[in-house]
Formats: sequence, C-alpha cells, structure tokens
Amino acid sequence: MPSFDIVSDVNISEVENAVQNVMREISVRYDFKGSKSNVEAKDGSILVIADDELKLKQVHEILRGQLHKRGIEPGQLDYQKTEPATGMTIRQNILVKEGIDKEMAKKIVKDIKGAKMKVQVAIQGEELRVSGKKRDDLQAVMQFVKDMGLEQPVQFKNFRD
Repeated sequence: MPSFDIVSDVNISEVENAVQNVMREISVRYDFKGSKSNVEAKDGSILVIADDELKLKQVHEILRGQLHKRGIEPGQLDYQKTEPATGMTIRQNILVKEGIDKEMAKKIVKDIKGAKMKVQVAIQGEELRVSGKKRDDLQAVMQFVKDMGLEQPVQFKNFRD
C-alpha cells in the first residue's frame, strides 16, 4: 500500500550558517558601526541582541534574507517577546519550529477527511503518515495540503509504492 509522511523539518546547520552570514554582514555594514548587535544560534533557537528597535528590525530583515537563501521559510520561525538586556540593549529569542504540533496535525487530518479522499491519515508523534490504495490519491492529498495555506511549511517524505 503506497504511503508518505508529512513532516516539518529544518536543517539546523543551515540555520547556523545563515546566522554566521548575518554576523559577517553586520560587521561590515556602515549603519551597524559601533553597534552592540549580535546574533547567535543555539539549541534550535536564535538569540538576537540589538541596540534598539530599529537595529532589531534591520537584523530581522538581514536574517530573513539569509534564511530564505538557504531554503528556510519565515513560517519556521517563532518570534518571542523582546526584553531589555544589559548595557542599554534589547534581546529577542527566535525559536525554530520543528515538527507538526498536535493542533495543526488534528486540523490537517480533519481537513483531509472532510475532503472525502480515499486515504488513511495517522498522527505519529510530530509527523503524519498518509496511506492509500493508489498513487494518484496520495498525490491529490499532497496538492490538497499544499493548497491549505498552513502557517508552518510542511514537506513530504518517505514516499513508498
């Protein structure tokens, strides 16, 4: 019976490379000269330290551009609240979302079943297993999930015939 998995994965090494490129760009930009702005990646999150809100927004723009170049979509990032840090700076933690959470998984399953497609969908931890009798049915489910407009990007893996 053909099947595939719906997952939401992020390549952490690509995130770290993008953060290094952001730091390199900050070090050469004129508007960041003398700034205490810093970006670092650790344990599935990105820590941004900036002088003020304007610098923070500029760092966000640079970060989004670098992540987009490396194939990481903005929906994978969860921006936390900004908080004051030492030395008159502000700090923001950005979580990198991996895996499909329970609510989103239930919504995807409900929508697929509501579309009356001839497939079975099972939640397996942070991923979904879709199986059906025909390859065409599975491809229709893939297109349906792409067209759903989910806030978190998903990938399709382990396609088996």
